[in-house]
Amino acid sequence: MSELISAYTQSKPDPNNSGERVSFGTSGHRGSALKSTFNEAHILAISQATVDYRQEQGISGPLFLGMDTHALSQPACESALSVLVANGVRVMVDVAEGFTPTPLVSRAILAWNADSPSDQADGLIITPSHNPPEDGGIKYNTPDGGPADAGVTGWIEQRANELLKLGLAGVKRVSVDEARDKAEPYAFVAEYVSALPSVIDMDAIKAAGIHIGADPMGGTSLASWDAIAEKFGLDIEVVNREQSPDFGFMPPDHDGKIRMDCSSTAAMANLLQIRERFDLAFGNDPDADRHGIVDAGGLMNPNHYLAVCIDYLLSHRPQWPADLAIGKTLVSSSMIDRVVAGQQRALYEVPVGFKWFVPGLHGGKLAFGGEESAGASFLTRDGKPWSTDKDGIILCLLAAEILAVTGKTPSQYYAELTGRYGAPVYKRIDSPATAEQKAKLKALTSDDVKADTLAGDPILGCFTEAPGNGAAIGGLKVVTENGWFAARPSGTEDLCKVYAESFKDEAHLEAILSEAQQLVG
Repeated sequence: MSELISAYTQSKPDPNNSGERVSFGTSGHRGSALKSTFNEAHILAISQATVDYRQEQGISGPLFLGMDTHALSQPACESALSVLVANGVRVMVDVAEGFTPTPLVSRAILAWNADSPSDQADGLIITPSHNPPEDGGIKYNTPDGGPADAGVTGWIEQRANELLKLGLAGVKRVSVDEARDKAEPYAFVAEYVSALPSVIDMDAIKAAGIHIGADPMGGTSLASWDAIAEKFGLDIEVVNREQSPDFGFMPPDHDGKIRMDCSSTAAMANLLQIRERFDLAFGNDPDADRHGIVDAGGLMNPNHYLAVCIDYLLSHRPQWPADLAIGKTLVSSSMIDRVVAGQQRALYEVPVGFKWFVPGLHGGKLAFGGEESAGASFLTRDGKPWSTDKDGIILCLLAAEILAVTGKTPSQYYAELTGRYGAPVYKRIDSPATAEQKAKLKALTSDDVKADTLAGDPILGCFTEAPGNGAAIGGLKVVTENGWFAARPSGTEDLCKVYAESFKDEAHLEAILSEAQQLVG
């Protein structure tokens, strides 16, 4: 880790090298100091560019600054703070000088802006999410509380790269000590936890006496789970209290890398080994914007759990208006489509990236927004915005509410859904890809599909734009009555991803995948 921290300050990215410039993917700028893709120069430039964007937009309120437990997050947070304070920005940091989950920052922004409409706040979160220990990341949340859209990140990215080319001329800084002295404390955990009854039936969970296991996976949710257990008298056992930045306690993921992916059975092996000790257990990734739900059946497929959440919420939130739509990404399970239709609600299907749900959640038009990578959020019990970024904590608590209210574990609930709507099989294949290969995949059009059938079924639709909002999906999706596939390049890693689902069987799924891979090369 010392080599990594040293590289953060000493390695200088080449602004003429496209691979070393600032680049915002689906969830901010990510990289590694060892590869000159996440260094002090990047953070200084991004922070100044964020200040410049705020000034252009007239955003005059405080900026809520959060960070996770990755090794690069602490120095990057200090770098950002030094620039923000030097520019006269009022910066709110954790009162306990601890780590801050993404959903707590989103919630803080929304709560502030509800009370101060003329003095709008926004936020920066230093996190590469579930990425390996050597990675760093930074993302910007706008005054609507959610991840910035492509127009905003494009502006910040362009300005930051201009500053890199100028050798950081125009970047204002103060010392870290001065920056810390001028930052203002904010009780992120206390404010968030105290508001939880507005979104989750905490009384039902307590009354049921559920024995819960929680694994923060070395991340920011540790303090939140402790506070939740204490405030509401819940039987929560935190199974891992370590927060070492090397994440040495983590079992390797499916590819041998350390990755804090709470939707991966390999990465969740520690919790899965002890699941019989609990009525219900769950994990969060390092910035707590994702959830992994574990019951007697093992780790739930995120798609299955999203379907359960949607069906339960639409059945147990009587104050929600009937015209609220349900948001899903186009690579999420079509089981969601069937559940939403069964509940006689409208479906809102968008490209990959939680940012597409932000306007709907913020404006109270979407009841729920979720993506297949185990990220979701939903409205309060009376239909108001809760968080407009992914919130792994409330998705975990919702699993406990479902068990408390229905007496069914999430996997038992899902089994009942399959009896009504069918039992799909779903798979995603990640393949290494060069920048050229990713660009080629992103440029595919419906004209590239010459076939009339997919795995023996007539093709019903072939599109490169999402049905919900008409936005480009950055790839291709092909749909039949009994299955579909979608192919797209990763926004954060050197990978191409092919997703597929069949409502027939495994053999049909493999046929879909085989034909999909032939199509996209």
